[in-house]
Amino acid sequence: MPNSSQSPDAVIIGGGHNGLVCAYYLAKKGLQVQVYEKRSVVGGAAVTEEFYPGFRNSVASYTVSLLNPQIIQDMKLKEYGLKVVKRPISNFLPINHSTYLKLGGGLERTQEEFKKFSAQDAARLPEYYDRIEAVADVLRDLSVKTPPNPKQGIKAALNAALQLWPIATKGNQVHRDVYDLFTKSARSFLDSWFENEHVKAAFGFDSIVGNFASPDTPGSAYVLLHHVFGEVDGEKGAWGHAIGGMGSITQAMQKACKYEGVEIFTDASVQKVIVENGAATGIELDDGRSIIARKVVSNLNPKLLYKKLIAEEDLDPEFNRSMDGYKCGSGTFRMNVALSELPDFTSLPGKETAEHHQSGIVIAPTLDYMDKAYIDAKSDGWSKAPIVEMLIPSTMDDTLAPKGQHVASLFCQQFSPSLSEGASWHDHKLAAADTIIDTVTAHAPNFKESILGMMILSPLDLEEKFGLIGGDIMHGQMSLDQMWAARPLMNYGNYRGPLKSLYMCGSGTHPGGGVTGLPGKNAAREILKDK
Repeated sequence: MPNSSQSPDAVIIGGGHNGLVCAYYLAKKGLQVQVYEKRSVVGGAAVTEEFYPGFRNSVASYTVSLLNPQIIQDMKLKEYGLKVVKRPISNFLPINHSTYLKLGGGLERTQEEFKKFSAQDAARLPEYYDRIEAVADVLRDLSVKTPPNPKQGIKAALNAALQLWPIATKGNQVHRDVYDLFTKSARSFLDSWFENEHVKAAFGFDSIVGNFASPDTPGSAYVLLHHVFGEVDGEKGAWGHAIGGMGSITQAMQKACKYEGVEIFTDASVQKVIVENGAATGIELDDGRSIIARKVVSNLNPKLLYKKLIAEEDLDPEFNRSMDGYKCGSGTFRMNVALSELPDFTSLPGKETAEHHQSGIVIAPTLDYMDKAYIDAKSDGWSKAPIVEMLIPSTMDDTLAPKGQHVASLFCQQFSPSLSEGASWHDHKLAAADTIIDTVTAHAPNFKESILGMMILSPLDLEEKFGLIGGDIMHGQMSLDQMWAARPLMNYGNYRGPLKSLYMCGSGTHPGGGVTGLPGKNAAREILKDK
């Protein structure tokens, strides 16, 4: 542990994946960088832990697609042990006891699946993919750029024009699609393309991932888009599994950082940011030690940074008011489950490993189902028929469970970030977990009896364990008023904070949530500009 006489160029608060990415790029350019992580392991929500004797899993974040290929290359993550395998198909949707839908595995194959429900929807699928991809390309380009700061006046206007120019050059059709995706609800957008409710659900599920909202909520169509611009090994829109779990990503990042000379301290909780004369000058640890640095960089949720680590009097009152209004809470409930055998679905029977076991298993057969889940959660705390995405990574990775047994990740929605009338999730999470288990068991009757052990993470657990306020996996809702130049707040979308020498590099900055590494990379570029 360093002492107060040490003065690194930059200290980074939080050793999540974006913090590690930021540290790497700063150190690569010769800066002396120190990372301080509250937990005993780096990685933030991208970690692998043993949750039951002999069973390991990605505890919070659970799948790979959005991690930027340039970051993988620059940090040489594959050389440091990262191996990602692609799912054979994207998703499997059990609809009822006899019917299912598969998504992915190539255009023609998905079309054949759609034909079971609608020949018209199958015929429209190629154009839908082409149109979505055209908009996704724009977002990919935008995601690696620093949003303009309106305070810079004409310079900001010119910067915004340059960033949005690719949209202008795409033609009227792309203009309309961009407008629709950024303003419409997922249901409204999908209604304009498809007729079958199950086909619409196959796409609509992405619109509510990490989003405490209904598919009828205006702007939810954008979240749908956010989940299609990733890639795995050059295949756009593909999803994969990191061998060893998500922790293998951040462990590889840690090795890359250390090679560049980054000092990483775990079990090192930051108590406050030291502020002098309107500038961040360092950090104070829980043990009372102070670390003075030229730059202070936060990988935390912006609300944690500005409401917990910085004194109110050190910030402008208007900024404090705006940060009070920064919306967090994604309605997420996570479970990790040790299984004696694979789930045997009534719609597609069999306990031997099959491609549907290696995909995302999505229990959300219609948009109405998703809407009702949200309405239930708003009124009663959690949905009586929750939305569940289950992954069984042990079907592709034998390092996670004993031979013949399996681990499952259950990503579940909708669960209110906070319960009414002073109730605590600590008192109700077992009942909510039972509801989730019953929901899966209704489609796979052997599921409940096959459970050997489990880890339950309510929205409150996710907040306490990982700093995800309200269980918000995105470090702030991905609504239009909290995106691009307004993420986290207008005038602070360029990774710089309201204090001199203070920066943000987490998912609460552009381009937002997911294991992308882009907030960290983009922030490092801006910090180096100010060097």
